[in-house]
Amino acid sequence: MAVRRATLWTPLELPFGLPIDLTFLALVTLAAAIVNGAIGYGFSSITVPLALLTFSSRVLNPALVLVEVTLNLYVLFVNRGSAGLAVRRVWPIVLGLVPGVVVGSLFLASLQSDVLKVVTYTVLLPLIFVQAAGIRRPIKAERRVGVPFGTGLGVLYSVTTISGPPLALLLNNQGLARRDFRAALGIVRVAESGMTAVAYLLLGLYTPRSLGLLPVILPSVLIGVPLGALLIRMLAAETFRRVTMSFDAWIVGFGLSRVVEQIWTGARGWAYLILAAAAAIDLVLFIRFFRRRRGPPDSEGSFDSGH
Repeated sequence: MAVRRATLWTPLELPFGLPIDLTFLALVTLAAAIVNGAIGYGFSSITVPLALLTFSSRVLNPALVLVEVTLNLYVLFVNRGSAGLAVRRVWPIVLGLVPGVVVGSLFLASLQSDVLKVVTYTVLLPLIFVQAAGIRRPIKAERRVGVPFGTGLGVLYSVTTISGPPLALLLNNQGLARRDFRAALGIVRVAESGMTAVAYLLLGLYTPRSLGLLPVILPSVLIGVPLGALLIRMLAAETFRRVTMSFDAWIVGFGLSRVVEQIWTGARGWAYLILAAAAAIDLVLFIRFFRRRRGPPDSEGSFDSGH
C-alpha cells in the first residue's frame, strides 16, 4: 500500500536534478549532524521536527534509526572508558526499553501520519522547556524508577526516534560526571536504536521510499559530524547547547501549529498562537539562562542537554 507523503510544497526539482524535498532533508540533516558532532547528540531532535514538515513518520523513522545506530555506537566508543560504571547505572532502563520499543513500533505501524506528528510535537515541546529551565530533581530510588522509565522511553523513541530530552533530564538529575553521563547516554541510545531497528524490520517498515533517503542523509552526516567537532572548539559549548534548544522550541512550535492547522480547518485563525506561546516561553527562559549563568562557559559539571 502506498504511503501518502505530506508536504508543504509541490515536488519541484532543482537544476541539478534533486527534488526540493530531498534537498531540504539534506540541508536539515547536515545542520543536525554539525550539532551532533559538536556536542555529541542532537541529530534526531533537530532533524525530526523539520523533516516531518515534508515526510511522514513511517517514511522518515526507519532511515533515521539506521543512521542513529551508527552515530550512537560512535558516541559510546568515544566514551568507552566510562562504560563499565555507566552500565551498572542504566541497566534497568535498558531492560525497560524492550516492551516499550515493541509497543511504540506497533503504534508507528498502525496510527495515521497526522496523529503521529501531533504526538511527536506535543511530547517534545514541554520536554524542551523543562530542559531549558534547568530543572533538576534527584531521584533516590533510581533502579526502581529505571524499568518504567525505560518502557516510556522505548515507546517515545520507537514512535519519534527522539529520546534525548527525557533521558538527559533523568541522567542530569542523578549528578553523573560528564564522561559518565555521555557513556550512559550512549549505552541507552545504542540499545534503543538497535532494538527499534530490529522491530521495524520485523514489522516490514523498511520500504524503498525509506531506504531511498539514506543516500541523501549519509553524506550530510559524514560531512557534518567532523565539521561540528571543529566548530565547537571556537564556541562556548554551553551557550551553543542553549541556542540549539531555542531553535528546537521554535521549530517544534511551528510544526505543531502547522499540523493543527492541517487537521482542524476551524483552527486556521488561532493555530499559530501555539508558535507564539512557544516563542514567548522560550524567550523568557533564554533571558533567564544568561542572567543566571555563572562561571566559565563549559564547566566540568554534568549538565548536557541531550537532544
